[in-house]
Amino acid sequence: MIEVTRLNDKKFLINAELIEKVEESPDTLITLTSGNKVIVKESKQTIKDLVVHYKREILCKEL
Repeated sequence: MIEVTRLNDKKFLINAELIEKVEESPDTLITLTSGNKVIVKESKQTIKDLVVHYKREILCKEL
């Protein structure tokens, strides 16, 4: 799970495995595989970095 921030400054966790796409125009819109959409403050690059960090943590624990 990665922590992101809604536009009202509320933080929440989102399952990185369920992210289908991330768009930035200018707000960042995360679309999940369920079709749900969430607008967050983090940039597209930040979301990418968070997901990569999450995946590395998961893979290192499995080794």
